[in-house]
Amino acid sequence: MQGVYGAGSCQLMVKFIPGSVYQAGDVVIGGLFPVHLMAPQPETEFQSEKVNAFCEIFHQRAYRWLQAMIYAVDEINNNPDLLANFTLGYLAADTCLAESITLLTAMSIVTGQEAHLAKSECGSVPTVPVIVGDSRTSASIVVANTLSVFDIPMVSYLASCGCLSDKRRYPLFFRTMPSDAAEARAMAVLLRLMGWAWVGLVSADDDFGRSGMQMLIEALRGTEVCVAYNEVIPKDYPKMRIQRIVKTIQKSTARVVVIFLKDMDAEALFEEVVHQNVTDKQWIANDPWVTYRAFSVPRYVSSLAGTIGFALRKADIPGLGAFLTRINPHSPNSDPFVKELWETLFGCSLSGGLGQTLCSGSEVIALGESLYADLSQLRVTYNVYKAVYAIAYTIKDMLACEPGKGPFLEGQCPDVEMLQPAQIAHYLPKVNFTTPLKEWMNFDENGDTPASYDIINWHVTVQGTAEFVTVGHFVPSQGSDGQFHIDMDRVVWGGGNRHKVPVSVCSSPCPPGTRKAVQKGSPVCCFDCLPCAKGEISNKTGSLECVRCPERFWSSSDHTVCVPLQLDFLSYGDTMGIILSIVSTVGAALTAATFATFLCYRHTPLVRANNSEVSFMLLLSLKLCFLCALTFIGQPAAWSCKLRHTLFGISFVLCISCLLSRTMVVLVAFHSTLPGENLMRYVGPAQQRVAISICTLVQVLICVLWLTLAPPRPTERDSMDKRGPKIILECAMGSVVAFSLVLGYIGLLACLCLLLAFMARKLPDNFNEAKLITFSMLIFCAVWVAFVPAYISSPGKYTVAVEIFAILASSYGLLLCIFAPKCYIILLRPEKNSKKHLMAR
Repeated sequence: MQGVYGAGSCQLMVKFIPGSVYQAGDVVIGGLFPVHLMAPQPETEFQSEKVNAFCEIFHQRAYRWLQAMIYAVDEINNNPDLLANFTLGYLAADTCLAESITLLTAMSIVTGQEAHLAKSECGSVPTVPVIVGDSRTSASIVVANTLSVFDIPMVSYLASCGCLSDKRRYPLFFRTMPSDAAEARAMAVLLRLMGWAWVGLVSADDDFGRSGMQMLIEALRGTEVCVAYNEVIPKDYPKMRIQRIVKTIQKSTARVVVIFLKDMDAEALFEEVVHQNVTDKQWIANDPWVTYRAFSVPRYVSSLAGTIGFALRKADIPGLGAFLTRINPHSPNSDPFVKELWETLFGCSLSGGLGQTLCSGSEVIALGESLYADLSQLRVTYNVYKAVYAIAYTIKDMLACEPGKGPFLEGQCPDVEMLQPAQIAHYLPKVNFTTPLKEWMNFDENGDTPASYDIINWHVTVQGTAEFVTVGHFVPSQGSDGQFHIDMDRVVWGGGNRHKVPVSVCSSPCPPGTRKAVQKGSPVCCFDCLPCAKGEISNKTGSLECVRCPERFWSSSDHTVCVPLQLDFLSYGDTMGIILSIVSTVGAALTAATFATFLCYRHTPLVRANNSEVSFMLLLSLKLCFLCALTFIGQPAAWSCKLRHTLFGISFVLCISCLLSRTMVVLVAFHSTLPGENLMRYVGPAQQRVAISICTLVQVLICVLWLTLAPPRPTERDSMDKRGPKIILECAMGSVVAFSLVLGYIGLLACLCLLLAFMARKLPDNFNEAKLITFSMLIFCAVWVAFVPAYISSPGKYTVAVEIFAILASSYGLLLCIFAPKCYIILLRPEKNSKKHLMAR
């Protein structure tokens, strides 16, 4: 039998329960539902009793939850296989969404307060051993703390605060609603999966909001997701505060906003969001409002389209639709809420008030046309349904207890006729069953049920309304991110581009070649991108540090890869190497041509007068000087390092020795003025050959000692230029002393030759050999004096180039100054190539 509190001849001393629905049974289940959303203001002066104080703002959705409880009880009572010869009753009451009234209502339900029952029979309401409710975390905390004193368990259908999983504080609290911890983990996985590193948070100013947001922040700890702001919506919804919060959301660079609110809190926020025309945000919704039908109207769609969030798994409860639509306001068994529902649904008045349309009572409630009759999103409703079935299966387990095998003292079983709350509290944690919808159901050690979420996305219909589309699912698991699946092709995103994942970062990811540098005083997601230092690289986006290149490697110009260090040496492929090779080859060819000319005209007076044997030896040494320059080009090797320096030293000494010998012949020839002196016998061909050989052997001896004791060898050294470091391949001297002796000996002979040639510079014009030697030695000395500072200051391969240039310049100086005039006379002025002309003076 269904009856009503608060009517008839029996008068209550205190009216704690604004409205309730009752049906008797062997066990009466209590129920707490926020059928109204605004409680009456209390009488704070305590001078008189407040009369006609009613709750306001009828909540159709919560009334559907209450009806779901009634429907579940009726379904169980009509199922002979579940509770045979046993009936459930219910006592469901309105809490007005206020903690104070929720607590008073709960106490009134469980203490059996006197009330007026149907048929005006005064009596006592049966004691309620278990309660289904409440919907709010804060109210559930208050009620759970209070009822635990009486060992009365409660099964909540909507309180999701993770704090309620603490069995030390709430040992008798159970719920069919998953804990916020699971939803917070789901949100954290979504944020990481989409690469949203810069997000805003908005929560309610209650236990639900604070706990949920704290769990989300904890789930994000250690990840690359940072919080741009964390705003709290006060419960009295002050307009100025809401406006400031929305302005913060609008001005922030965070495109993604995570909302942890109940539906009423979300409504207060989004009213201002629509007013300020905020349309460029991606909203992440929590369960209470992600499928809230009041937001699906066109007024909200421009701002909320593309919202994505997590909702409880949807269910389709067979027969519930017919049960919800068959109520009649004129039925004698109707509860006190039907009148309000009817007037709210059809905009009329059953009492026919002034200026109001009179309801006929024959109006038809159509499914899907109101929040009450909307069966498309049965999620919390299904939680209520499961909570009633959990209690029913608990009682079934109690009825199945065999005497002597019970869980209590001496194997006693619970006395169902005098059922105690503590007995239900003992059996309830162990319940394990399958619902009529084929879903497995149980409670874990924390009193929570297995969590499972649908991922909901808000699509826009052709009518401009929002459609809640399931695009994936999430099943959390301990120690991991759980099973997360989302169909990206079906998702419509919020913000400007509906078909592209929004980008929400404080700083764009650092490209390869750079590293992150956290901005001082900013979250870790806000950073600058600094280029890697020289010799360091980063080869992926978002690198925290740059990696040092291994030995013999260097960073590329964009600092993304390590490349082998450049080997720097004068090669035949370099432009400079090609030019020097050509110049050296040309010099050797000119020397060979001169040699051939002198050989061809060796019987002419000019060649004979210039001591043809020494001339040929001089040309041979000059050719060696030109060719030795080629040994300085190319990658240094052990043989080339030894050859280049020794060949250079010996060939130049041989060349200068020939010049010195010729200079001595000229001086002696023109200073033998006295009869009988015959000084020429000391500078004859034999003596000249001996002198040249001795001078050359000294240099050969120095080179042999050099190669024996500390020979030149190929070596590497690091160098740095504007393009980075490089490895310079060069020939180390081995012995600086030996190298100095080689150069010093060449310099000594050159200076001596210059001095003697200078002394013979004023000899008769037709005998100008001394002048030619003087000019050649001046060039030679000038080149090698300039060589020393240029050699020391030149970097890398340019050191070798300077040395080659000095060799070629001095060789060309000797060739052109000494042999060019003679070749000119031999080839172009043969009339001067005669003994008469040579002896004219």
